[in-house]
Amino acid sequence: MAEGLSIGDLAERTGLAVSAIRFYETHDIVKPLRNSGGHRRYGRADIRRLSFVMAAQTLGFPLAEIAEHLRALPDHKAPNKADWTRISKTFRAKIDARIAAMEELRDKLDGCIGCGCLSLKSCALYNPADIKSREGPGPRNLTKLPT
Repeated sequence: MAEGLSIGDLAERTGLAVSAIRFYETHDIVKPLRNSGGHRRYGRADIRRLSFVMAAQTLGFPLAEIAEHLRALPDHKAPNKADWTRISKTFRAKIDARIAAMEELRDKLDGCIGCGCLSLKSCALYNPADIKSREGPGPRNLTKLPT
C-alpha cells in the first residue's frame, strides 16, 4: 500500500476537501499508511469508507455512530461482503425506523394542511392543557424519531 492514493487523489475520487479527509482521519474512519517519504497513502477501500460516511451523514446519522460501525472493518484492506453485511444489518434497522417515523410525521402533517385546526380533537398537533409537557420538552406528538 506504500504506493496507494495520495490525499489529493482521494479528495478527487470522493469529492471531499483534503481538510475533510484529515478530519475523518482524526475519527479513525480512514487510517493512511506513510510511504518512505513520510507522505500519507490511502487504500482504494478508503474511497468506499468515505462514500459510506457521506451517505450515512446525508441520512442524518451522527459521525460518532458511523465511526463506531466502521471500526469493525479491517484496517488497510478492502472489507469483504460479510464485513459490510454486519454493518448493513444495524443500519438497515435504524433506517427502517427512521422511514417509519418520517411516514408517520408526513401522514400527520398531511391531515393538517388546510384544516385550519377546526377539528382540534383529531389534530395530531393538539395538546390540550399542555399534558405532553410531562413527557419532556419539544413537539412530543411529532417527534418520535429513533435515537
